[in-house]
Formats: sequence, C-alpha cells, structure tokens
Amino acid sequence: MFDEDEKEQPHHGGQNPRPLRFRNWMRHTAMVPKGFIRYHVLEALNEKPMSGSELMEEIEKHSGGFWKPSPGSIYPLLAWLQDNGYVKELPQENGLKRYELAQNGKSLFEEQKKVRQKFREQAGFMPGQFFDNFMPNIPPEKLLEIRDTMKNFAQAMFRLGNSLRENYSEQAVNNALRVIDETSKKLESINQEIQK
Repeated sequence: MFDEDEKEQPHHGGQNPRPLRFRNWMRHTAMVPKGFIRYHVLEALNEKPMSGSELMEEIEKHSGGFWKPSPGSIYPLLAWLQDNGYVKELPQENGLKRYELAQNGKSLFEEQKKVRQKFREQAGFMPGQFFDNFMPNIPPEKLLEIRDTMKNFAQAMFRLGNSLRENYSEQAVNNALRVIDETSKKLESINQEIQK
C-alpha cells in the first residue's frame, strides 16, 4: 500500500512514523473516493475561473495538504467536462489556459452538492472497517460504541457546516471552536493518563 521509499523512512527522535505514512498514503489517487476530484474541480470553478495547475493547488489547500491531484487526473477530467459542456475554456492569459463553469456545470455542481450532503448525513464519519484498523485492540462492542459516537459527532459537524454556509454566524463559529478545543484537550489528557 505504501511506496518503498515511504517504508524506508527512518525513525526521527524515536517518533512513530505512522503519521507520515498516513499522510503519504492519503496523497495516492487510489485512496480518493469516486467523484471526489470532479466535485472539488466543480466547487473551485464555481468560485472563479482556474487553470489546471491552479485547480491542483486549490484542491491540495482545501484538503489541508493531505492530497494533491496529479496532472494525469486533472487534465483528462477537464477535457471530459469541456467535451460534455460543463466547462468552457477562456482565452489564454499569460500563456495560461483557464476554465470556467458553463450553465450545465453550475447545475451539475448543485446536484453534486445535494448528493454529497445526503451521503455525509447518512454515512457519517468513515467506513467501519477503515476506522477499526486504527483501534485493533479494543473489544468489538466498544468499537461499535466509539464508531457510533464519532458518526454522531461528524454528522453534527456537517450539519453545522451546512447551516453556516447558509447563515454565517461568528458567535456560532466561536462556540464550536471552543467546544472542539476543550474536547481535544480533554482527549489529550486521557491519552497522557494512559501513557503514564
């Protein structure tokens, strides 16, 4: 699953190399769900016209640096979107070929947003098997309880995100940040206790 050069990463300062491996793993296209790139390309172009390289950078930024699509995935997708009337090519500026959403593309993006929202509400956090691999020593009944709790948390976050897109409230964002910050500190405190 990991590239050979990633497997050979040395341990620096006795730290577990797993986060680096996970980060590199996330960059591989095979890890990306079907439709992920198309959705993010449509989302970015809905904001403003962009070139292929700008789209790659925007998607990397949007994923927090965890994943950047390759030219081999972006440019064929742009060609397909153009061939199907979802995007149109703008006149070149400074040698850069930019694309903008056509009306069909805007409609497709709105449809994709609804599908994505429905999927997030139903699926919640992440597939159980994937999640369970990170906690192999926990009894199955507790894993189920943890998974359900994480799903509830993820769904609450998705609903909050959707509400904030419709009605931004700085107070709601600040309240949410305070709760998340307090929770992460409490979880880290539990972690420290376990490791004593």
